[in-house]
Parts: sequence; structure tokens; C-alpha cells
Amino acid sequence: MCYNTRVTRKVGELEDYYGVERLLGEVIDEDVELTYNSANGFAHPNMWIIPQEKPKNIIPVKWGLIPHYKMGANAEEYYKETIRWGSGLNAKSEKLFDSNNYKSSALKRRCIIPVDGFFEPHRIEHVKKPYSIPFYFERKNSAPFNLAGIYAVTPDKMVTFSILTKEATPLFAKIHNKKNRRPVILQDDYIDVWLDSNLNEDDVIKVIEDDLSDNEINTYPISKDLYSRSINSDRPDIIEKVEYEDLLIEY
Repeated sequence: MCYNTRVTRKVGELEDYYGVERLLGEVIDEDVELTYNSANGFAHPNMWIIPQEKPKNIIPVKWGLIPHYKMGANAEEYYKETIRWGSGLNAKSEKLFDSNNYKSSALKRRCIIPVDGFFEPHRIEHVKKPYSIPFYFERKNSAPFNLAGIYAVTPDKMVTFSILTKEATPLFAKIHNKKNRRPVILQDDYIDVWLDSNLNEDDVIKVIEDDLSDNEINTYPISKDLYSRSINSDRPDIIEKVEYEDLLIEY
């Protein structure tokens, strides 16, 4: 599942790339920056999203979807209670129109989460003590990934989002070999389509099924520091390639 992302572009660069304007609440803010070499989802950071209800704006929103019927004031408690299920960081696209947590957002509150890259674990099983190593994923053309997501607004007006996931394509099945999932990554041509309020359920499913090809993605192993609780991984060199003797797959 997608629990770590990298966002190093300044908000001004994202504004220019997507043709949007930043908002903080209802006020344009000139100073706020949300950049991370490694954003740990379980810290529930604020990240930039482009929301369906304001498709010409980019806004800061907390990562970790809290359902529309829960109170945002109880966010910390909710995240602790749901940590075994991922604390709302990811949402299975297969359940988008079935789950009470997702279906109210599926047609009216979709979003795009722009990231430079993201990280997924690869499980090494053939050794005496199995362990996981992180892989970094980036676009071959160096453009941002357009991660597909949904967001929700609680009764006390807290806005939170989740990244959609789907069954792994061949590249992700090889790397993310324990969970066999991948994030839903929108093709560039589908950016405006994803934010179109006229989409029906079938339209949404078609966009999800026709997302970015594995051929446009580069991936390689990086330092296990990403998973350390005692070492800071939010640093520029975290995406440097690391060789592992136990790693047998080609990538």
C-alpha cells in the first residue's frame, strides 16, 4: 500500500504545472510550503490536493481519510483505532461505490494528489530472517505522478483525503510482492476528466482501469532508513539507490 510519498516541488511549481491557484481555507496564501523528501502517512501530514469541488485550486489537506460521519475533532483517536487497516491512508478502488466510508465521495469528492514519487516495500523471503526493503518509484519523464484520491468533509468541517489503490500490475506485483497492490496513477490526459462532476460510476471505473502504464515508471531499491523509527528519512539522499545482495529480482 502507498504509505510514503515524496513531494519536493514548491507549490508555485505545482500551480504552474497544473494551471491551478493555491488556497488556504478561502484565502490565497503566499508563504505555506508542503515539501517532503519522505512523507510518512502515519504522521498524517498536510499535503497539496486538487479537489473536485474546486478544480482550479490546490489546497492543503490532511492525509488519512476520516469518514464524513465522524468528527474531525476526534482525529487522533480515530487514527489509533483504525491503524490496523491503514488509518485511512489508502482506499481500495474496488470498494469505492460499496463502502460507507467511500461512496459519498466517489462521485462528488474525488481529488488529485501530485507527488514526485512514492515508496513501496519488497519482501525478501528466501533468507533465514525475512525482511523488507523499500523501493522508490518515479516517472521516467520526471513529471509528477497524478495520484487519484478521494476526500471527505466531517460534520465539524475537517477535510481529509485517501489515496486510491488497485490490484497490482506486473511491475508492482514483482516489487510489492506481499500486498500485490499499487496506487491509482492518473494518465495526464485524465486529469481534467477525473475532476469532472459529470462522471458516472462506470466513467470513474474506466479511468481507474486505464491508469498510467508500468512502462512509464522507473523504480529501484533505497535505504532501509525509510522504515527506521530512530533515523530521520526526510532527507534528500533517501532516494539514492542501494544494492542488496539478497535482492534477486530484476527491476
